Amino acid sequence: MITPAFELTQDLDFLTIIIKVPYARASEFDVYFEGEDFKFYAKPYFLRLTLPGRIVEDGREKACYDTDKGTFTIQLPKEIPGQYFEGLDMLTSLLAPKKSRSAKPLVEEIASSAELSEEEEEEFDWEIEQIPYKESAENTLPLQYRYGFGNLRSGVFQRLQDELSDVIDIKDPDQTPVGERRRKRLAAEAAKFDPDHYLADFFEDEAILQILKYKPWWVDAHKKMIDLKGECHQEHDTRTFVVFSEEEREQLRKFTNKSYLLDKRSRHHIYLGLIDILLAYCYEICVNEGDKNVESSWNVRKLSATLCWLESFTSIHDVLVSFGRRVLCYPLHRHFGLVTRAFNDTVMILQLGKAAVLKCLLDIHQIFRENDPAYILNDLFITDYCIWIQKTKSKKLAALAESLQKTTLTKSHIGFELEELEAAAVLVRCWHSFQATAAVL
Repeated sequence: MITPAFELTQDLDFLTIIIKVPYARASEFDVYFEGEDFKFYAKPYFLRLTLPGRIVEDGREKACYDTDKGTFTIQLPKEIPGQYFEGLDMLTSLLAPKKSRSAKPLVEEIASSAELSEEEEEEFDWEIEQIPYKESAENTLPLQYRYGFGNLRSGVFQRLQDELSDVIDIKDPDQTPVGERRRKRLAAEAAKFDPDHYLADFFEDEAILQILKYKPWWVDAHKKMIDLKGECHQEHDTRTFVVFSEEEREQLRKFTNKSYLLDKRSRHHIYLGLIDILLAYCYEICVNEGDKNVESSWNVRKLSATLCWLESFTSIHDVLVSFGRRVLCYPLHRHFGLVTRAFNDTVMILQLGKAAVLKCLLDIHQIFRENDPAYILNDLFITDYCIWIQKTKSKKLAALAESLQKTTLTKSHIGFELEELEAAAVLVRCWHSFQATAAVL
């Protein structure tokens, strides 16, 4: 059976499902719906959805077929008029039946109580005091250390030694503990930092100031959201602000839905890794003004310690410090203003909600998919992030955005003595200017 292309819209009273079934016979189709279940069959197409709200059969339902476009349009009454159905653009999540798996999870479920559901899970305190990570005793360590989305993978790079150095900076991650990865990363950044490059961008910043004028799509979307906020209490469909292209919707339909059994610590690492990846992506979009080039994949993975060093962060501030250090060490443009800009952009994306986050992740997925061997990072991180984010509760992203917005990052946090460098450089420039003036006189 073929899963057809489809999309869903809603108004106060109805849910509308548009299904594209070219070459199907309009006279030979079946539709079933009850509660949250929807099924459609028109040979050779089959579609089964689990809806985010309940629909009802009461005589108001309608269906029509457009022979020119090859589309069925099915209008179904909501059981509760006026109810807002969240997540209608989360196509991967809608495809799987409720509480079922269409692919084997990365971690076997031992009991139904292995983790709390998102609904039952307690509120997460993003400001909680962090306990430094400690390695276990040597004789109790597993043979391989974990990494990837939720730290659910291991042994991957042992099979990919030839491509390893082109994707990540850490050598032999399967045998390197988290603490050692961090120590090596910090040492590599300290060795890479170039004061002359930094000061050149600091004083000669015309190109960077021009770059900072660029406005990606989420700036206008965020402004529309703010303008509409408060006008009415009804929730707005995310597609009011975030629109998926047909290519993006097709990619969502191709993903295989999964369930992830994650403990609280793993979920915390995933949210922090998401911030880190989005920061790197926002930098890339800003400096290239939305255009992709051969360096796009390098920029994203190099600036994200999550991707480049398989880092597992413990706090939002650690994420910001890491991103700031990497911006000032590696790319062509090394300016603190670009760090701040990426920070503000990431806050906007999170405030726009999971549709905006998903759209960015899909773009990253495409960037890596078209770059060999960066596709490995899709297998390790981005594909799972694209699937997982569709099931994330909006209130979690809102809380994450709020905590990120409250976190401060200054030049003194970076650790390269930036303010001292700037002050010394200003004195030198003033002295040279004074000498030049004196020579003229």
